[in-house]
Amino acid sequence: MTHNTPLSPRPLHQLTDGRRRLMTTAQLRAHGVSAAEADAQCRPGGPWQQLLPNVVLLHPGPPTSDERLHAVLLYAARERSGRSGPGVTASVPVQPGGEDEPAAPYAEAMVTGLAALTLHGFSTTPPLPSLEVIDVLVPRLRRLRTTGCARVVRTAALPSAQLITGVPVAPVARALADAVAELTDAGVVRRLLTEAVRGGHCEPAAVVRELNRARLLSRPHVVDAVDSLVAEGRALAEQRLYRMVREHGLPEPLWNVDLRLPGGPHLGGVDAFWPEHSVALELDTRAHRQQEDEALRAEHARKREHLERLGVTVVHLTPRKVRDRPEHQAAVVRTALMAAGDREPAAYVVVLPR
Repeated sequence: MTHNTPLSPRPLHQLTDGRRRLMTTAQLRAHGVSAAEADAQCRPGGPWQQLLPNVVLLHPGPPTSDERLHAVLLYAARERSGRSGPGVTASVPVQPGGEDEPAAPYAEAMVTGLAALTLHGFSTTPPLPSLEVIDVLVPRLRRLRTTGCARVVRTAALPSAQLITGVPVAPVARALADAVAELTDAGVVRRLLTEAVRGGHCEPAAVVRELNRARLLSRPHVVDAVDSLVAEGRALAEQRLYRMVREHGLPEPLWNVDLRLPGGPHLGGVDAFWPEHSVALELDTRAHRQQEDEALRAEHARKREHLERLGVTVVHLTPRKVRDRPEHQAAVVRTALMAAGDREPAAYVVVLPR
């Protein structure tokens, strides 16, 4: 036999050796199984079953949760064909554990929605076996239809998938938006959004950006859940800020105060203020709708400029920075406090509880 001699197709019985439990019809053809033979094997009472269009389960029993996930991905994955010509079939990725597994087995397809949140470790989402459908995210121009246990979700901008137990999964914020799009129960939506923040899966701003992008913020039950989400995120961010000040030995500030000029206008509220240093700190927990954000950004910019003209240094921190790099953010605050002695004395401001 020369190196150019084609390999013989694997015998049919070897395809059900326990290592490969899902195959596409293209893969079956590559192993010498014709469409007619595959159909015969998938007849009622036969050893195989067609789980989704062009996806065959190579055993007669009910599919496991893992098999359903990978079947949905096999159905949605773009087939990558080689050179065209007679006898050349598309090479479709196989599930992890099968031979010939490529490095990125499900290019342009990832699990999203409730199934993705369950894979991310959410406790408020249903277990995988109880989900009737599995949402799969694909590029907008893919020509696929929702069928069986696969619900197709399209997007103009595909996010980077996270690999969880061999399954490509949409990031939490995107998976949340896709799940919320199918939910009408306000309590369920609120619980999902709250767990996303309380469980440290993502920041409120990231969730609201995805909800806004999906045009879900016009739904009253989603707006109510977002209000709870923002409050939850605010409380967690403040707790982390208090911990950062204590654990990194910063002077204790006046917390959550309003500033105003004596007998003059209100200058605005700040999250922390060191009056002896004329340093104010603002924790940016804004996460509302885009049009509100624009007005809030303009208001915050005016407040900051006014305070700095009066000689008050304004330190701006985000919840993510406080969460991920508290030592760095503490150093930023400490530097601002130490630089107070090198500045011109600030104007006198009145400090009131907020």
